[in-house]
Amino acid sequence: MDLITPEIGLFFWQTVVFLVLLFLMAKFAWKPILSSVKNREESINDALASAENARKEMQNLRSDNEQLLKEARAERDAILREARELKEKVITDASEEAKVKADKIVADAKRSIELEKQSAMAELKNHVAELSVEIAEKIVRKELSGKNEQHQMIEKMIGDAKLN
Repeated sequence: MDLITPEIGLFFWQTVVFLVLLFLMAKFAWKPILSSVKNREESINDALASAENARKEMQNLRSDNEQLLKEARAERDAILREARELKEKVITDASEEAKVKADKIVADAKRSIELEKQSAMAELKNHVAELSVEIAEKIVRKELSGKNEQHQMIEKMIGDAKLN
């Protein structure tokens, strides 16, 4: 008995067992195996389709996000531009308002100074006039202290009045 040489009986029984096993497999196991392989293939195809859809959706979301980011940047730039313009306008308006107020204060101060100057000049004129009257009164009293001086003064005034 050599291990390498096959015997016909053994070969026959192995073939019968193989055919019975093949028949049993075909009758009971082949359809469920094919069904599970087909289900597995379908689930793999569904998973691949889902992955592809997810990839496409991610691509769409990425492009949407980029678009939103561009719009947000543009809106931010517009807001910053408006803020700068508003700042410049507020500064300009405040500067103009301050200049107007300063000019008004200067004009009011000039008016006040002019009024004070006129008031001081009028007071000074009044004071000078009072002093002049007092000095003239003292001089006239001193010169007209006697009757003789009074007569001379009257004659001089009459002479001056005739000349004019």
